[in-house]
Amino acid sequence: MKKFFLSGQNNFGNRGCEALVRSTVELLKAEFGDVEVLVPSYRPDLDAKQWPDAQEAGCRFVRAMPYPIELKLWGRARKLLPFLKHLYLPNYALPRDIESDLASCDALLVIGGDNITFDYGIESLLWHIRFAQHAQRMRKKMMVWGASIGPFTKEPVIERFVADFLRSADCVTVRETISQKYLASIGVEKNVSLVADGAFVMTPQPVDTAPFWPIATERGVLGFNISPLIQKFRPAGEPRDVLQREVAAFLKKTLENSPISILLLPHVDPLDGAAENSDSHYMREIISMTGSYQGRITLAPDNLNAAQLKYVLSKCAYFIGARTHATIGAMSCLVPTVSIAYSTKAKGLNRDLFGNEDLVLDTPRVNTSTLDSYYQALIKNRDQIVTLLSKRIPEWRVKAQGSPEQLCRILG
Repeated sequence: MKKFFLSGQNNFGNRGCEALVRSTVELLKAEFGDVEVLVPSYRPDLDAKQWPDAQEAGCRFVRAMPYPIELKLWGRARKLLPFLKHLYLPNYALPRDIESDLASCDALLVIGGDNITFDYGIESLLWHIRFAQHAQRMRKKMMVWGASIGPFTKEPVIERFVADFLRSADCVTVRETISQKYLASIGVEKNVSLVADGAFVMTPQPVDTAPFWPIATERGVLGFNISPLIQKFRPAGEPRDVLQREVAAFLKKTLENSPISILLLPHVDPLDGAAENSDSHYMREIISMTGSYQGRITLAPDNLNAAQLKYVLSKCAYFIGARTHATIGAMSCLVPTVSIAYSTKAKGLNRDLFGNEDLVLDTPRVNTSTLDSYYQALIKNRDQIVTLLSKRIPEWRVKAQGSPEQLCRILG
């Protein structure tokens, strides 16, 4: 039986992380049969509640790597001395139990989707890469799995470091051509393969939607997701409530002028109920600005797991979302979808899937008018979008199998 360690994941509060873990395990089982997959977690008790069948599926939760003090100190120093990154890039030691878990596996799979980018800062990038290098030091096979990568052009020192790391990997699979072309431009080609995001294969889990489903209307339900994460990609100094009020005005306009109901759908909610980075808390404030419209606008509960959320998404007539894996869940269920983009991953996904970025709305451009314009485009082009998705999604589910196939190759 093969045994794998997944790095780049530490909690299921982000249902996108959960979707990646579930789909990765699903793909590994299809390729290798019975497997044991070690999944790092800060709170195994909470993550296990999200996936009660995890152990049966072959998943075992293990302690996640704490954020290293070496990176915290280096990060603080770098803010005072920006040239520090030219002198050295920090490393850290693995705790004995985590090193033992890693030593017991056949391969390390670096998942997480966008961990090898600047989306979460240089220190986060180093955290993930140094962990993978520990696996290489232990002579373990190391594969970057279904990732969006870069760009790092604005930081040449980091770009060279990442390029050297990726060239040393046994295999790198990327989930869009933007990443593939960028890697080729920095000399990383020979070990790179283009695949599809594994979440396209995740099996939806039926759940009773009656307690939170909005009142039925002629056009069905528009699913909508907006997240506090994208606030940092708005104009500098913009008050928090500006974006929320623009969204609220769009939702009110839609309810008043269109025979449709709206379901606000959180996709990231800390499992301990914390308000930080919580879609539910953020969108609850938006509902307070709109009112309930006699039950035509509702908020889905914050305790649904990733597979249940995919099932809920499949029931929507349309979807507009800021969380990447919420849009993947909708698209993979053939739901016409607009992606609110804060990085290249949404653009790359749409460009590869549709051949254009017509359904990508950049975060700085989000306002009442642009949201309405993109919603009208969904209505106008619904049949064409569904037809295209019906053709492409089965192809993408096959493409997602490229990652386990490459893993099988490097394991011999």
